[in-house]
Amino acid sequence: MPQVSIVIPTLNEAVSLGRTMRQLTLLNPPAKEVIVVDGGSEDETIAIAKQHFELFPPVTDVQVIFSVRRGRSIQMNYGASFATGEILCFLHADTWVPDDLVAVIENTLAEPKVTCGGFISLMSGPQTTRWGISLHNYLKTYYAPLLFRPHLFFRGLRLLFGDQVMFCRRTDFWECGGFNEELPIMEDGDLCLKLVKKGRITLVNRIVQSSDRRVARWGSWKATAIYLYIGILWGIGVDANYLKKFYQDIR
Repeated sequence: MPQVSIVIPTLNEAVSLGRTMRQLTLLNPPAKEVIVVDGGSEDETIAIAKQHFELFPPVTDVQVIFSVRRGRSIQMNYGASFATGEILCFLHADTWVPDDLVAVIENTLAEPKVTCGGFISLMSGPQTTRWGISLHNYLKTYYAPLLFRPHLFFRGLRLLFGDQVMFCRRTDFWECGGFNEELPIMEDGDLCLKLVKKGRITLVNRIVQSSDRRVARWGSWKATAIYLYIGILWGIGVDANYLKKFYQDIR
């Protein structure tokens, strides 16, 4: 029986969500459930999500729930509270996954010493593939914890971000307190710091594809500078609420 619950936080994601949902209907094996958690979308996000319900196999429960409070951490925790699968997978609405996603996740967590995993994120858009930034994001998984938390790096810490499609066991997630709802960004890095106390975090040698919409707006050099700036300041302990002002929402 499928045991992976996929949680998707949304806010005005009409442009990207349709493709994401279509790919989830093709998962083989299928997910146990797909939970879309909306934070008050004012576009066609909800309608697009519901259009795909009947395309999912009968074993997959699909639902849209509504979070009274808005925020990615808040919405993902809320979705996780509805999940019944043994494994939680947090998927951004603008990230596209392979059809064997569930099998890869289950095989990765079949190793008891692995507590959390994520994929290599290839950032791309309609015009180009962002090879340079994608490479930097890959390397950051390793060099950031080595630089800022070396004692944890050698215990298995790897720094994963939301566009890497993070997954973990539901019991471990809640025992760690879930995502910190006080953090407007870097909630994913914070979760890694908590989960590494339970086991290794691993980067799966498989690719997911994420939208380059933020890089397309900023430009490659500015985006790289912002990512580095935020990462370094977070690594030395600067409050994520201050860092949020450098990382505006882009749809």
